[in-house]
Amino acid sequence: MSAGAPGAAARDAALPSDLLTSCRDTLGAAEDVLARAQAAIGARVAPAGRIDAAALDRDQNAAHGFAWLATYVAALRAALDWAKNLERAGKLGERERLILQLGFTEYLAQILGGIPMSQGEMVRPADLGLGAGDLEKLANHAAIFQQADLPALRARLARLIAEGEFGELGLGDEALLMVRDQFRRFAENHREQAHRWHLKDELIPLGVIAQLAEMGVFGLTVPEEFGGAGLGKLAMCVVTEELSRGYIGLGSLGTRSEIAAELIRLGGTEEQKRYWLPKLASGEILPTAVFTEPNTGSDLGALKTRAVREGDVYKVTGNKTWITHAGRADMMTLLARTDPGSTDYRGLSMFLAEKPRGTDADPFPAQGMRGGEIPVLGYRGMKEYEIGFDGFEVPARSLLGGREGEGFKQLMATFESARIQTAARAVGVAQCAMELGLKYARERVQFGKPIYDFPRVHGKLAWMAVETMIARQLGYFAAREKDSGRRCDIPAGMAKLLAARIAWANADNALQIHGGNGYAQEYEISRVLCDARILNVFEGAAEIQAQVVARGLLSGRN
Repeated sequence: MSAGAPGAAARDAALPSDLLTSCRDTLGAAEDVLARAQAAIGARVAPAGRIDAAALDRDQNAAHGFAWLATYVAALRAALDWAKNLERAGKLGERERLILQLGFTEYLAQILGGIPMSQGEMVRPADLGLGAGDLEKLANHAAIFQQADLPALRARLARLIAEGEFGELGLGDEALLMVRDQFRRFAENHREQAHRWHLKDELIPLGVIAQLAEMGVFGLTVPEEFGGAGLGKLAMCVVTEELSRGYIGLGSLGTRSEIAAELIRLGGTEEQKRYWLPKLASGEILPTAVFTEPNTGSDLGALKTRAVREGDVYKVTGNKTWITHAGRADMMTLLARTDPGSTDYRGLSMFLAEKPRGTDADPFPAQGMRGGEIPVLGYRGMKEYEIGFDGFEVPARSLLGGREGEGFKQLMATFESARIQTAARAVGVAQCAMELGLKYARERVQFGKPIYDFPRVHGKLAWMAVETMIARQLGYFAAREKDSGRRCDIPAGMAKLLAARIAWANADNALQIHGGNGYAQEYEISRVLCDARILNVFEGAAEIQAQVVARGLLSGRN
């Protein structure tokens, strides 16, 4: 069937008017499967009611598979809540109903048959200790969805998104929609430049950063009393998504400011808040996060960089790597070991270390500090660096909160926000890939018609629209939880886990739609593919996110 014609089959293929009821009942059955899986996995990795770390490591595939199952159930719940809210607002149209139905249909099939944790790793019900009896209720509900003519539904959705309208967001706030439109225009106006920055491996121009500073990007969530906008994490998601839709570098410029401001707001002294937060919010200073070390990765408790106090200064010695935007940064949130007798996270402290802003020729013009650029495939607009410290001096007053040994705890308090923001970046990249694929498919003519008319092409794009909306709504849920003051490390981990996978899948499929042209650097999709790949790695790799979710749920946190 052509994506250009609705057809009676497509209209008749949908579930009847009780779609939301069917989804609600099926979600209940999926939650029952999740509970059974939790009991089965819990018996294996937490036999005494507390997690056995060695058992968790041995059964890592199953535990992480359980995390993916929980993420799928949470994603379906978020999608259903989105649809219910739209229905109450009178905005649940055919396009949104199709997104909901296709999302439930496919995710239910994967829960029953196998969830892909990565390209080569599939978790099946038996891996989670589930048998046919555990799945029977869900299978009966899922059968209702499988009865639909799915190719016809995908073709119908493809027709409805052909003009670039991908569904109501369900924000429920006109002010947020205005903010979204403002940043969408900005990102759109810089798309061509962004691709040149990537191809030439250039830093994002300071003039562009100044414009974003004037728009309030760096102070979105900083309290008004310190010069920020005082907005919540949901607003941060909206802004980040739109900027990342244009270029991941634009959406990532605010990441380090968000982390630094959160560190200071939650853990800083009053003097540190008054000094640093206004400067961060205005963009007067650009921070960088200096946490990772060679050979440590996500094992921050094993950091070796040390800070030794000598009078009114700490002298820092050690090596850091994968430090984003470090050459231009004016301040480093620097994690170092202040207790030389410690071997884990309890000996770490956080510093707000000033540094001179560098240049391309001399990125680190500071005594006791050296470094160089790490060439990368994508995510190029801020550049990555490795840094060596050899007696680099940091004033004692720069110790965050004025107390040693609090660094890891202070950093952990920022992870929820950082992962929500990274999920939003992933949604923006996923949206960008989808739009590039759609544009190319409609313009590229083969065998006498646009390739968008071929089911294998428009079917890919219809599914991109479904999954991008699901990831967006899961991210919005995590943001709203954070804004409500509730602990959300598990929803944040889920949102980042799912959105990163979807960004990569969208980019890969959009490049496939481009065919050979997609492999040419002149086409934007070649850049987006490289940019999308990093999302499954930074701010906690997919395996780390799955570990966070699994540990949290198996420990009894919801």
